[in-house]
Amino acid sequence: MRQFSDYLQNNKRAKIKTTVITAYDFPTALCADECGIDILLVGDSVGTNVLGYNDVSQVTMDDMAHHVRAVARGARRAFVLADLPYKSYTTVAEAHKNALRLIEQNARGVKLEGELDVVDRIEFLSKENIFVCGHIGYTPQTKGGKPAIQGKDAPRARELIQSALALEKAGACMIVLELIAGQVAGEITRLLHIPTIGIGSGPACDGQVLVLHDMIGMTPQRYKHVKTFGNAREELKASLRNYAKEVRDGTFPAVANTPLMPSEVFDGVKEWIESGLEG
Repeated sequence: MRQFSDYLQNNKRAKIKTTVITAYDFPTALCADECGIDILLVGDSVGTNVLGYNDVSQVTMDDMAHHVRAVARGARRAFVLADLPYKSYTTVAEAHKNALRLIEQNARGVKLEGELDVVDRIEFLSKENIFVCGHIGYTPQTKGGKPAIQGKDAPRARELIQSALALEKAGACMIVLELIAGQVAGEITRLLHIPTIGIGSGPACDGQVLVLHDMIGMTPQRYKHVKTFGNAREELKASLRNYAKEVRDGTFPAVANTPLMPSEVFDGVKEWIESGLEG
């Protein structure tokens, strides 16, 4: 834990941005790792992006453990960070038990949502030498499916700043700032010694995270805070249409896609068939 925390803080001091992307399976983890992504977040967004759940509150510890195992198999270099899902850290003891479960699946740290209400859990996990990432601002587990910008008024801005400082003091190694007004996110970043990872909170954060499926254009929804870096949904659909067409019109599989036995061996098989399958 200490080594990676030092790496992140050194990056912050050197103004080197930290890159984070969600990953839910082995091939995605392998690709992201090969592309130099720093942190693979096994997010509870697996529920809505992969498992077909209505919202992230339906994600279970079993779901998370399964996907953490898969991602960890593909992470050769990147740091694997796992979400503690909804209602899996309602007490300090529960947070500790479930954090250990994800670490047993080869997560290297855990993330949990909340502000002053989760200080005790972060403090305990940190003292147990567990890498903990906080998450403040818009928190999908508890604030519902409709995203809302946080910190647009002075009272809420003060709450967010005080919460960030408290989570750092409790031992958080970094904090995700989600949908926080850019100026407030900038001040939080300036005040903290630990790195901030923004999602929809502007460029002043020490790094950025996006949901992979949003970023590559796999989901039909479009969000203001997301820049789409690809069009995977349309590319996949085009590939599937071409596949279906070639199967139906008989152009796939072709000879080039077909395994063959030596012709002289096949001739013998044909003779055996024509002789009535005897002998």
